[in-house]
Amino acid sequence: MAYAVLTDEPDETDEDPPMPVIDHRRRRLGIAAGTALLTLTVAGCSGLGRTAVGPIIYTTERDAVIAVNSPSVKGCHPLAPAGAKEVSNGTLIDIILYRTPNCTGPGTTYLATTLSDVNGSGALPWRSFSTVH
Repeated sequence: MAYAVLTDEPDETDEDPPMPVIDHRRRRLGIAAGTALLTLTVAGCSGLGRTAVGPIIYTTERDAVIAVNSPSVKGCHPLAPAGAKEVSNGTLIDIILYRTPNCTGPGTTYLATTLSDVNGSGALPWRSFSTVH
């Protein structure tokens, strides 16, 4: 025959006492506030004003060095009229270089983030770029 010892002391298997009503309200309020902040953050990052953080630095055919800081991720970005013979992508996203001023046509060059490219001798200069997003 087994006997059970009855005491008023909690043992290790007892669950925590229920949370008071005020703690439940704080917890729900905290979850609601966190959800609202997350929603605002996501909405802010998906706006039309996003930029490619960092510079795109290029050297023109006339050896002028030009920096474009944090260009928009939308649309086509023309380079100097003389074009670029060397481009460094210091942004956090990849870009595509074009030989035309309107980001169309053949002869594109894919330039990944943090990399540089130099035009070969006799090649047409790059005249525009767009971002990969």
